[in-house]
Amino acid sequence: MSEKSAKARELRSETELRALATAGAAELSADASAQAVIGWVVANFATGAAAVACSMADAVLPALVAEQLPGVDVLFLDTGYHFPETYATRNEVAENLRVNVVDVLPLNTVAEQDSLLGKDLFARDPAQCCALRKVEPLSRSLQGYELWFTGVRRDEAPTRTNTPLVEWDEKNGLIKVNPVATWTYEELIRYSEEHLLPVNPLLGQGYPSIGCAPCTNKVAPGADPRSGRWAGTSKTECGLHV
Repeated sequence: MSEKSAKARELRSETELRALATAGAAELSADASAQAVIGWVVANFATGAAAVACSMADAVLPALVAEQLPGVDVLFLDTGYHFPETYATRNEVAENLRVNVVDVLPLNTVAEQDSLLGKDLFARDPAQCCALRKVEPLSRSLQGYELWFTGVRRDEAPTRTNTPLVEWDEKNGLIKVNPVATWTYEELIRYSEEHLLPVNPLLGQGYPSIGCAPCTNKVAPGADPRSGRWAGTSKTECGLHV
């Protein structure tokens, strides 16, 4: 969203948005379809009020949302550490879907961060690196929206088993909607193939969960899909969804 459009639309109060989140959670059944969840957003929010966060592992979520909200802003957290395949997928999404891809950048480039905090912060303090290159940029970019869509699924990890379809995001102060929370990885891939959507080739190369290149390893068949993220450490989440 441009600064001009964000300022042109007055956001509803936190009280109003909290009430909407509660109403949405009550209105939608626990297994409501992604289309129904997105339809609820369309019925209750003005054009430009919502954004989609996308890691560019696949394009299912942007495609689903764009069916009912063409031209929606898709936020891509450009950490500076992504695989080349991830950047290529980002470009495919921008070129082929009816969305507006917005590159969300950290306050400092990788080189500037290395100069300020020492080289390869991700290896020494991955939590701080994620906070600087993912959490803070996303929080900053969400200002001006009333709601954001995520692609979080309940089958991804034990920490995500109870992911609701609609919730209040206390950290960022807006509504958080997870339309594909009930989907399995297999359903995601099947939908992508059936609709000929852009997909990150790393998904087919042993990377079912794709983050920054230095912190993402291949996953053994049958293992936790997110076990390749920050392998060898106790870290399981980047901080965006906790």
